[in-house]
Amino acid sequence: MSPVDEAQVNGSVGEQVKPAVEPQSAGNVEKIRDILFGPQMRDYERRFARLEETLLKEAADLRDSTRKRFEALEVYIHREFEALEGRLRAERDERGASHDNLARRIGELNDQTAGAQRELRGAILQQSKDLGDEIERRHQEMAATLERRFHELRKDKTDRAALAALFSEAALRLNDEFQVPGVDA
Repeated sequence: MSPVDEAQVNGSVGEQVKPAVEPQSAGNVEKIRDILFGPQMRDYERRFARLEETLLKEAADLRDSTRKRFEALEVYIHREFEALEGRLRAERDERGASHDNLARRIGELNDQTAGAQRELRGAILQQSKDLGDEIERRHQEMAATLERRFHELRKDKTDRAALAALFSEAALRLNDEFQVPGVDA
């Protein structure tokens, strides 16, 4: 720094001139900020990355779990329909023997089919409710986890007022304008 610049910064020239912010001092502020808060910011970045990974994994797990449940439900329904089709074929073959037997068996088959459909609808409804409950539970767990982690991060962040006071004091000290109360200058 030249003597003229130093005199301006220290205020030793007859009038007090505020120093102009040089590009170099802006870089110094960045270095100071990195020294003071760099580890904390890197820690926040790591936490956010872990949180994002966890949420993405949980979402993928939930998606996989939901897909597997739907596939299992689809296989179950397919088997039930195949079983019903098998029963229907057997009944039709048997009814070909006599006309009276045919009318009686059609009534039985209708009753069986209606019962099977009721049972199937009930089973499907129950599995649908169970799956909906599971999805809701997982959603609430993920929301609670996200909220808890957000509050943890918010609690751990630096207080803005304390940071402003720290920077103000640092600026006063750099300008040799800082005076400790109770101490004569």
